[in-house]
Amino acid sequence: MNTTTTSIPDPKKVGMVSLGCPKALVDSERILTRLRADGYAMSPDYAGADIVLVNTCGFLDSAKEESLQAIGEAIAENGRVIVTGCMGEEADAIRAAHPQVLAVTGAHQYEQVVEAVHTHAPPSQGPYVDLIPQPDLADIKLTPRHYGYLKISEGCNHSCAFCIIPQLRGKLASRRIDAVLREAEKLVAAGTKELLVISQDTSAYGVDTRHEAREWKGPQDSEKRLVRAHMTDLARELGQLRTDQGTPPWVRLHYVYPYPHVDQVIPLMAEGLLTPYLDIPFQHAAPAVLKRMKRPANEAKVLERLKRWREICPDIAVRSSFVVGFPGETEEDFEYLLEWLEDAQLDRVGGFRFEPVEGAAANALPDPVPAEVIEERYARLMEVTERISTAKLAAKVGRTLPVIIDEVGEPDEDGDIGATGRSQADAPEIDGQVFLRNVPASLSPGDIVDVAIEDADAHDLFGVPEEKA
Repeated sequence: MNTTTTSIPDPKKVGMVSLGCPKALVDSERILTRLRADGYAMSPDYAGADIVLVNTCGFLDSAKEESLQAIGEAIAENGRVIVTGCMGEEADAIRAAHPQVLAVTGAHQYEQVVEAVHTHAPPSQGPYVDLIPQPDLADIKLTPRHYGYLKISEGCNHSCAFCIIPQLRGKLASRRIDAVLREAEKLVAAGTKELLVISQDTSAYGVDTRHEAREWKGPQDSEKRLVRAHMTDLARELGQLRTDQGTPPWVRLHYVYPYPHVDQVIPLMAEGLLTPYLDIPFQHAAPAVLKRMKRPANEAKVLERLKRWREICPDIAVRSSFVVGFPGETEEDFEYLLEWLEDAQLDRVGGFRFEPVEGAAANALPDPVPAEVIEERYARLMEVTERISTAKLAAKVGRTLPVIIDEVGEPDEDGDIGATGRSQADAPEIDGQVFLRNVPASLSPGDIVDVAIEDADAHDLFGVPEEKA
């Protein structure tokens, strides 16, 4: 009897280059999750990919240039490239630079991206496989297992003069509160120890839906109740989640505009339900600059609120970013910013040189600041913020702090094992680190351990795990 063997073809493989902010990284995760459910495999390199996706950033001209370079590299290494993301709104510019791209889609256009992949790398593995239901696969994460980004909304209702985010991503569109909480619950159940809440404006969550309430039954609840799509309700509910050790996950709030209701989440930090950390995009402090930026100018009231927040939760860490050299910024404006920073004593500060963005209203403003003046002010800003950071970190020497482990090293010649982690004042990728010595061999990424802080520099802490009694 003759027998024939039908070989099942290997699944098509997709490579991904993800650029830009954490919100874009979440977009990349969602796209790859959809594609894997459709039968695609993921490729870690260009050579093994049947098609490559480049998720671009289009916020600044320098980011656009980086995106075009990444597209060019993908074309050179693989040749079959689909472009998506924020710069996808400028399809003509992308095709002018790289006419070989197969398709271009805009930000968070998941369906169009998947359709383009289906068109240029059809997923069919043959009738023997396509008849088999796909398994219930977990979402793909591009971050380590122990932390994950939780995106609660798209877009933004602000009209800041230097920003084109509303043009790229549209007006605020909040996710349903029950969908956000369900995703958070799944992440924690899968081993996530730290949730990083992100959006363009976390404080505005639910404004567009009039803070629509949905039924929700959390893991600690016996019956369902109504929960609003509102930042304070969301924060309170996330604080009720528990890891497999029975402890609350670290919940870190990013992109928080200092609206009055932000005051309500500080007690949750003091109770240990939220990580005592706020990422607030102040951008400047001088009233005249804030007015030209089309941003709220309540810098004095913010100082008062910072003082109250620290009275309620002494360990709260506040990070922010500031733009120097905005059109019309005078030396007096800049000195005002430096004095404000001395008063505010922020824990983490990022500085950015003003850069014109195509389509931004700021480009039409008079009195541009010369490049050499921008550089000089940027250096002075970094000097002041580094001095403040050095003093604040030095004050932590001698304390014992909880640290989440990101990486564990190999034993050195003396058998000592080192590790790298972060305190509650440190978000991944953007803040400082805690470098540990003499850690136990059993330590793993995601573990949260008490660390005796022995030393500090301008950005990082150094310590050793406390021995348990």
